Amino acid sequence: MNPPDQRMVNAFDPATADSLPQREQALIRRRQQALGQAYRLFYQQPLHVVRAEGVYLYDPDGQPYLDVYNNVASVGHCHPQVVDAIASQAAVLNTHTRYLNDGIVDYAERLLSTLAMPGYQAMFTCTGSEANDLALRLAGSFTGGQGVIVTAHAYHGVTSSIAACSPAFGDGVPLGPNVRTVPPPDAYRGNAQDVAARFTRDVQAAIADLQRHGIRPAALLVDTLFTSDGVFAEPAGFLQGAVDAIHAAGGLFIADEVQAGFARSGSHFWGFQRHGVVPDIITMGKPMGNGHPLAGLMARADIIDCFGAQVRYFNTFGGNPVSVAAGMAVLDVIEREGLQQNARDTGAYLKAGFEALAGKHALIGDVRGTGFFIGVEMVSDRDSKTPASAQTTRIVNALRERRILISATGPAGNILKVRPQLPFGRDHADLLLGALDAVLAGL
Repeated sequence: MNPPDQRMVNAFDPATADSLPQREQALIRRRQQALGQAYRLFYQQPLHVVRAEGVYLYDPDGQPYLDVYNNVASVGHCHPQVVDAIASQAAVLNTHTRYLNDGIVDYAERLLSTLAMPGYQAMFTCTGSEANDLALRLAGSFTGGQGVIVTAHAYHGVTSSIAACSPAFGDGVPLGPNVRTVPPPDAYRGNAQDVAARFTRDVQAAIADLQRHGIRPAALLVDTLFTSDGVFAEPAGFLQGAVDAIHAAGGLFIADEVQAGFARSGSHFWGFQRHGVVPDIITMGKPMGNGHPLAGLMARADIIDCFGAQVRYFNTFGGNPVSVAAGMAVLDVIEREGLQQNARDTGAYLKAGFEALAGKHALIGDVRGTGFFIGVEMVSDRDSKTPASAQTTRIVNALRERRILISATGPAGNILKVRPQLPFGRDHADLLLGALDAVLAGL
């Protein structure tokens, strides 16, 4: 079976626009005229949203949609404390980062304290793509290498250098000649007891291939929950051998925490902490400002010093006063509202609910993940583990019809990507599980 076109996984087909209400048809025509054809809309029937609050989005008719996907608003859509922080700071000062200002220093110190690892410094950008792009520049400067190792269906961003390290884009975006891919640490389709050893061997083989072609390894770059590959979180600790391998080759380990960080795993604040490894560089984005454009990285001071000795770096508005005010408010909310604990406890409740549904519906082949990042893999045959890609598309769109928003991931687009905001509660989990039960029963 050929894999689905990743440009169209859970995407609206403009050829079907005539089936939509006139209001949405008109808006889609305006959107295509103004924004062009490269953008994609979710769902066979695109969702028109006008406001949001907490874990809900609302359409123009006031209908609520339970949001189980958009981790950008990590502490909930339009959280009052974050909104107040943005508005208050915007009324006082917002300028670039080449003036002295307390805010960026206060936030950097607070962020670095979450690592519990001395000797790291922070650099700020506006997007996660920029953060990963900067991380590769740091790695190249420090190691003198250019070789990058990523997983086979990874997504790390949209800049030229990072898109070339993001095989999830498919054949339309060629990988760089300095990029090597390794299979993800898949315990479902491989021997669960061999995940760590297998992943280490694959990374070692990629290192050897780079060296054989005269390319010095610079970095192993992984999303620490392997979210685009299909969500692979277990067994905790499997990353250590691969990290040791890249270090032995003179390269660095870059932990991409754009999706896995900020308490999402429940058990830890950062995804890499689950594995007991120490990254050289940690990148982050999206959830940092709860939707405000704030991103960045934390890296060993010697790596940043090496880069700074060669390059006069600045990012005009990366870490501007309004953005860091939003970031500080997000950290306050996570701590004050106990959202890491909620991700751990409610995430476990939700995962157990999916496992119970797997006992009723043979279409569910595997349930995996941790905290508030869960992958539910759909297969048409449990013995052969054949991806049920078409059925997954139907499930995603049937849930949308029931006003529950979710998406799919993985190379075959057959894995439900469950990624709710951190305030998601048991009552919301019950709504999702009940709706999925009904949808599966109706297939």
